[in-house]
Amino acid sequence: MALPFTVEQFLDVFVRMNRAIWPAQLGAYALGLAVVALALRGGPGAARGVPALLAGAWAFMGVVYHLVFFAPINPAAWLFGAAFLVEALLLAEAAARRRLAFGGAPAGRAILGVAIVAYAAIVYPLLGIAWGHAWPRSPMFGVAPCPTTIFTFGILLLARGAVPARLLVIPFLWALLGASAALNLGAREDLGLLLAGVLTTAIL
Repeated sequence: MALPFTVEQFLDVFVRMNRAIWPAQLGAYALGLAVVALALRGGPGAARGVPALLAGAWAFMGVVYHLVFFAPINPAAWLFGAAFLVEALLLAEAAARRRLAFGGAPAGRAILGVAIVAYAAIVYPLLGIAWGHAWPRSPMFGVAPCPTTIFTFGILLLARGAVPARLLVIPFLWALLGASAALNLGAREDLGLLLAGVLTTAIL
């Protein structure tokens, strides 16, 4: 299926957004570290704090990335933005009602979760640089959809016990779209998004 934009137009979205919101990317990494620390430590604070911080990231991406920067080149971004805002609301509801528990996740699940988080925050941008998506043409962790969705999968794997299935639907659908981006836009690092989505959804 033909895309309504070129690869250059797609990458220019990240150029414009990264320059416009700088240094929010540094704040996103700081908040990401806080999420990981809370998820690994566990306790009542994590039950509220982890999904609440994730909700903030998904709301930011829904409004700023999709509606402000992506919509001018892709009309479907309005639908994507709405979906991301729905995910933000679901995560906020999970925070308010403490539907997720952290600390003491099964060892295998926790190891995979940490590995996926590391891929999102460290390996993903390094692969982007290697494949020609260096700053400011790169999707940045915490503010761009694909690496942040990968991060979300990793954090959900760190949850102890059941994870509500509704929290996985939109991230999984976005992971499927990520495979399309990897094929059509040369974003090969997004193959990791598809793998993380399939593994996390199957496990949880």
